Amino acid sequence: MPIAFARRLTGSARSPASDRHLGYSLAFIAGGMNAGGYQAVRQYTSHMTGVASSLSYGVASAGWTLAFASAMSLLAFVAGAMACTLLIRMARQRRMHSEYALPLVLESILLLAFGLSGTRPGASSGLSTAATVILLCFVMGLQNALITKVSRAEIRTTHMTGIVTDLGIELGRALFQGSLQPASRLTLYGCLLLAFIAGGIAGTIAFRWIGDLATVPLASMLVACALVPVVDDARAWTNSQGARR
Repeated sequence: MPIAFARRLTGSARSPASDRHLGYSLAFIAGGMNAGGYQAVRQYTSHMTGVASSLSYGVASAGWTLAFASAMSLLAFVAGAMACTLLIRMARQRRMHSEYALPLVLESILLLAFGLSGTRPGASSGLSTAATVILLCFVMGLQNALITKVSRAEIRTTHMTGIVTDLGIELGRALFQGSLQPASRLTLYGCLLLAFIAGGIAGTIAFRWIGDLATVPLASMLVACALVPVVDDARAWTNSQGARR
């Protein structure tokens, strides 16, 4: 990945193009993570609609184990979004270049923790399953909050309900107007959906072939996206420390 492109991708200076490219990258990673999480614990962790429905069903039917697990998943997703916001605000206060890169570094660490936790597709149960679900929900909340803040709520990457809805709206608008604009939001939403699906396919194949090690390339992609702004901040800090001596 070229250094200049990586700096624009997750640096503090933003543009619509860098937002789109980051969105495509994160949608691919989210698709892979979602597929891997499903193979590990037989549960999708990227969207909270199903989790909230499970919570409602558990409470209504006195299924307290299901209700508790669903509530913890919701809280983990919220906690991930909170952690992302805190990291960005703290970095922004310090005028760091990596305000948007730091959440991706944390995500990569947690993703590796998931991969190295020893979870095997279909073999987890009890506390290990609950811990894996909570971890993945936290990661999904972290990532979704990041791209939401970066794009001012225009882009989502961890769940496709909003993207598919927006895609339908844009298709209806295009049909009404009688023309398709190649660089319109239709292209954005279509590419995000395709990136998520492609990531899911790649993640499914990778987890079937190499198991937990499939998290390594996903985490490496996150590090590649985040590395340059982090290095820029490290150099700036080193230079400031040298100037004080």
